[in-house]
Amino acid sequence: MLIGAVIVVCIVLLVLAFVFPRLSRHPQRGAQRTFGMGGRAAGKAPGKLGTWLSKPFHSSSKAAGKSANAGRKGRGKLPL
Repeated sequence: MLIGAVIVVCIVLLVLAFVFPRLSRHPQRGAQRTFGMGGRAAGKAPGKLGTWLSKPFHSSSKAAGKSANAGRKGRGKLPL
């Protein structure tokens, strides 16, 4: 379920960043903030368990950022 949600968020951010580069920054920050909250909550578990539980949230946040950045780069390469 979480994997599917991350994929959908990445695709939406990619398309949004390609069509509206400046307007896509706010949704990107919102997605990263949501993933960050999940990672911080999971990181409160004791010991290595907290690290293991928070890792998927951090990598999801990184994937959302890379997806939006790729959309902005693709838009920047258009000959318009």
